[in-house]
Amino acid sequence: MKVKVRLSLLLLGILFSYNSIAQHRLLRNEIASIALSAKGRVGVAMEVLEDRDTLSYHGGSRVVMQSVFKFPIAIAVLHQVDLGKLKLDQMLHIIKEDLPKNYSPLRDKYPEGNIDLPVSELLSYMVSLSDNDACDILLNKIQLKSEVERFIHNVGIKDIEIRATEAEMMANWDAQYTDWTTPDAMLKLLRISYTDTILRPSTKSFLWEIMEATSTAPKRMKGLLPPGVIVAHKTGTSSTNSKGLSPATNDVGVITLPNGKHLAIAVFVTDSYADPVTRDLVIAKITKAAYDTFSATATKHP
Repeated sequence: MKVKVRLSLLLLGILFSYNSIAQHRLLRNEIASIALSAKGRVGVAMEVLEDRDTLSYHGGSRVVMQSVFKFPIAIAVLHQVDLGKLKLDQMLHIIKEDLPKNYSPLRDKYPEGNIDLPVSELLSYMVSLSDNDACDILLNKIQLKSEVERFIHNVGIKDIEIRATEAEMMANWDAQYTDWTTPDAMLKLLRISYTDTILRPSTKSFLWEIMEATSTAPKRMKGLLPPGVIVAHKTGTSSTNSKGLSPATNDVGVITLPNGKHLAIAVFVTDSYADPVTRDLVIAKITKAAYDTFSATATKHP
C-alpha cells in the first residue's frame, strides 16, 4: 500500500511539473507577443512568493529605472529608521530652494516652502505619488545618496546602480541611464523586502502600505486586473525625446492572488518608440496574463 501511495505522489509530482512547464512556455510566448507592440526592449520577471514559482523574460537585461528607484530608496530610508538613526516622525525643514521646477505634488501644495514635514509624509509623497522633490529632499537632507546603493548591494542585490538624483536626471538626459537594474534583480528586491527581515515589522508594514497607496499610472499594472485586486507597486516613467524615444515605462510590485498568495512582478519597457497608451497597455496585458496564469495554477494546485 505504501509503495502505491508513493508512486501516486510521484506521478502527481511529475504531472504538476509538466503542467507548470507547459504553462510557463505558454505565458512566455504570450509575453513575447505582447512585447512586440512596445517597439523597444521589454524585460519581465515574476514569482509566486509562497511557492518560489518563477518566470523571467529578458530578466537579465539592463533597464532604466526612473522613479522605480524610489522603491529601493524608501527601503534604505526605513533601514535608517530601524537603526535608530532616523525616526518616521522626525521633522525635516523644507525651503523654497528644495522645491525646483520638477514633478512634485509637494511643491504644488507648498510652493513657497518654509515648512516642516515628517519623514513618514515625505516617504508617502515619494512612493505613493512618485514626488520627485520629496525624493531628492530625503536623499539630500539625510545624506543618503551614497548609502542607498551600498545597502541594496549588501542585502544581496548586485545588479542595481543608483547614481543620479531626480534633479540631475532633469538636467541631463543621459543621467537617467546611470540609475539602472535588471528585472531579475528587481524581482529579488521585491521578494526579500516582502518576505525577509531586512526591515523590522513596523517599517516593513509602512513600506507596503505606501506601495499599496500608489496612485500613479493606474492603467499599467492595475489596468486590466479585476476590481478590488490588491496591488502594492511603484511606477517609473521617463519623458520622450524629439525622436520619439522613451527610455523608461515601468511598473513593479506585489499582487495578491485570489487564493491569498502573492505574485511579485517587475515589468520594464526600455527605449521604446511606442506611444504612452501602447506602453501602458503592454504592461497591463503582461500583468493580466501573469495574474490569470498563476491564479489558475494556484486554484488547481493549492
